[in-house]
Amino acid sequence: MANILVIEDEPDLLQVLEYNLTQAGHTVTGAALGNVGLECARREQPQLILLDLMLPDVSGTEVCRTLKERPETRGIPVIMVTARGEEIDRVVGFELGADDYVVKPFSVRELLLRIQAILRRNQREPELGPSDIVEFGVLRIDRGAHRIWVANQEIELTALEFRLLVMLYDRKNRVQTRSTLLDEVWGIQADITTRTVDTHVKRLREKLESARDYIETVRGVGYRFVASPNEAVA
Repeated sequence: MANILVIEDEPDLLQVLEYNLTQAGHTVTGAALGNVGLECARREQPQLILLDLMLPDVSGTEVCRTLKERPETRGIPVIMVTARGEEIDRVVGFELGADDYVVKPFSVRELLLRIQAILRRNQREPELGPSDIVEFGVLRIDRGAHRIWVANQEIELTALEFRLLVMLYDRKNRVQTRSTLLDEVWGIQADITTRTVDTHVKRLREKLESARDYIETVRGVGYRFVASPNEAVA
């Protein structure tokens, strides 16, 4: 079971989450303020964070941004919990590096399943060392450091964008459907539209600059990483 940090300013909801997570075998730390939650995350290094977006001192998006910028907390999975369920809100959350997005009111049972899926995915991800570096044309990927370079220029990617890129590369020359991408990247069947996948791939391509053509669109199906750098040039 995991140590979970819940950053939530509604006392009743925080109590419900603490009770159900404890019943499921997890250890829970609660924080009603974003800045308090950031300090708890730094100090306790939880296995997962539940983050409300509407906090009284600092927005949840800023908390998530700070978590993903700090080396000591950027690897902690974050599930955003909010009353705002518009697709643009979800896209922003995922682009900041959130692993999942749950809209209030939500089923506690569903939330627990989502938490289990993320924890299970993290447990099965292998530990990667400095030698886990791949080079593909102008693209260089350092898996262990979660860093990439294009034509020797380092490119900043969110955790989600990095997972998308690595998954597509590892399955190069094979078409990945949008539903497969959602399932593999988030570890669950995420309740978001396929347009969101297109938005993420578009942003990833923009960041890849001269390596953007390594990711091809297969109309009506999904996306494919080319078999060789020369194929993208042709």
